[in-house]
Amino acid sequence: MGSSRGATVAWVGKFCQSPAGSALRLRGRLSGMAQLNSKQLVLAALQGRPVPRVPVAPLTVHFCARVGGVSLHRYTSDAATLADCVIRTGEKFQPDAVFVSADTWVSAQAMGARVGAVGGDQPWGGLGEPLVRTAADIRRIPPPAPESQGRYPLMLEALQRVVAALGHDIAVVACFDQYPFSLAAALMGINEIMVALDDDPPLVRALMERCTEYGLAYGRALAAAGADVLTGGDSPAGLIGPRRYREIALPFEQRLIAGLKAATGKPVSLHICGDAEPILADMARSGADGLEIDHRTDMGRACRTVGPDIALWGNLDPVGVLSRGNPARVREAAGQVRDTVAAAGHRRFVLSSGCTLAVETPYANFDAMVAVAHEATGASRPG
Repeated sequence: MGSSRGATVAWVGKFCQSPAGSALRLRGRLSGMAQLNSKQLVLAALQGRPVPRVPVAPLTVHFCARVGGVSLHRYTSDAATLADCVIRTGEKFQPDAVFVSADTWVSAQAMGARVGAVGGDQPWGGLGEPLVRTAADIRRIPPPAPESQGRYPLMLEALQRVVAALGHDIAVVACFDQYPFSLAAALMGINEIMVALDDDPPLVRALMERCTEYGLAYGRALAAAGADVLTGGDSPAGLIGPRRYREIALPFEQRLIAGLKAATGKPVSLHICGDAEPILADMARSGADGLEIDHRTDMGRACRTVGPDIALWGNLDPVGVLSRGNPARVREAAGQVRDTVAAAGHRRFVLSSGCTLAVETPYANFDAMVAVAHEATGASRPG
C-alpha cells in the first residue's frame, strides 16, 4: 500500500512538471479568472494578480446626475438621489467600478466653510470669505465627527445605498474628498495659500494637520460603510512645483494614506489633474495603491516611472475624446492606452478617464470605452 501511494505521488509530481500538466494548470487559472466578477476583477488588478481582461471604470461623478435625470444641485444635496444616480449608471453601462462622490467641498463644509450651490444646475462650491486666515481660525475648527457634520451623513447614507444595490458585483470607490493640501487650499483660498507658502509656512502646515485629521476620520467612516476602495484628490498640489510638493504636500499625503490603510485595510488611490510627470516619481512614494493619471501625462512614461507595484487608472481625455469625440475615436484612444500599458508589462491597471467625465458625455462613447476593455481578450459583456 505504501509503495503504491509513493508511486502515485511521484507520478503526480512528474505530471505537474510536464507540458500537459502546465497546460492543465494554465487552464485552471484561466477558468478561475474567467469567473471573477467586476469587483473581484478591479481588486485583483490593483493587487497585480492575473486578470482575464482589463477592468474599466471611468470617473463618472456628475455624469451620474444626467443618467438619473436630475440637476447637479439635487444630486449633490440628497442622499437617495445621489445613490439612485450612481446605481442607474452602474446598471446601464456596467463598468467594473462606480464612484460615490458629490463635489470637492464636502470636507470643507464639514469643517465649517460656507458652502452651497452656485447655480441651479451647478455642484456645490465655496461661498463668501475663506474660513481660515489665522491660527485662531484653525483652533476654532471642531474635531471631526463624520456622523453629524455637514454632508458627511448624506454621503455615508448614499454610499450604503450604493453598496447594498451594487456592492456584491461591482467595486465601489468612495471619495474622501481632498488630500490635506487641497483641502487647506479650499479653506484658505487658492491665492491666499500660495502666498502663505512663502509668508507663513507654519500656518499652512497647522491647517494641513487639521485637514489630515478630517481625512482620516471621513475615510474610516467610508470604509466602515462598505467602500472597497478609497480615493481623494490633490490637484492644487500639482501647481506648487516639484520641490514644494516634496516638502509640503507629499508628507501629508503619506501620513493620510498610511493611516487609512492601517485603519481600514482598503486600497487607497491618489488623483492629481494635469501633467503630473514632474511629480510622478514623488507621487509613487506617497504609499498610494493606485494613481489616477490625467490625459496630459504620458501613460508609457507613467508605467516606467512608478514601477510595477503601483496601479494606474486612466487616462483618456475626458473632453477632447470622451465628450467631443465619437465612438470610433474613443475605441482608438482606449485601445492605444490599453496597448501602451500592456507593452510596458504593467499589470496593475484600470482603464479610465483621465479626470471626471463631462456631464454631456455621449452614452455611446461610454459604451465604446467599456467595449474596448471587454474586447481585450475576447471577453463578452455581461447582461
